Amino acid sequence: MKATEVLTEEHNGIKVMLGILGGMADRLEAGQDVDAAHLEQAVDFLRTFADKCHHGKEEDLLFAEMEKAGIPQQGGPIAVMLAEHTTGREYVKGLAEAVARYGAGDKAAVPAIVQNARNYVALLRAHIDKEDNILYPIADRTLTEEQQERLLECFEDVERERIGPGKHEEYHRMLERLGEGYL
Repeated sequence: MKATEVLTEEHNGIKVMLGILGGMADRLEAGQDVDAAHLEQAVDFLRTFADKCHHGKEEDLLFAEMEKAGIPQQGGPIAVMLAEHTTGREYVKGLAEAVARYGAGDKAAVPAIVQNARNYVALLRAHIDKEDNILYPIADRTLTEEQQERLLECFEDVERERIGPGKHEEYHRMLERLGEGYL
């Protein structure tokens, strides 16, 4: 298995969460309540799995290896991905702040939840498409088998150090539970 295949598999879980988040936004927009704990779980997933783990693997490892192989970090696809990661973090920050207010009983936070959720979902859907169909194929053509193997080993370290043993599986169970209610 290639490192890029691991990242593509992770995209599948992230896409499920994007669907869940969209379902939550739909409910809120329709004037229905959403369990604040479910919103908090979504924020945790986005911050920990999608950003610290997945984007961390890309930013700290994959992009560095691609640069060593001659793909510039400035002015090319890597720069676009980095900019989109930053924008996504801003949406998640706004989402988290609004979810905290909502959880404390402030229903006036609903429009901010909906807006940040919708913006994040739209951004990430397009972002994932670019990575899967442009960036990762470039990496696969550019990186040696040795680099791919080294990345796989480093990815395991990231999983262990940034999210902890068993957390990946726990997130997948959470996606299944939340998916039953929001997809």
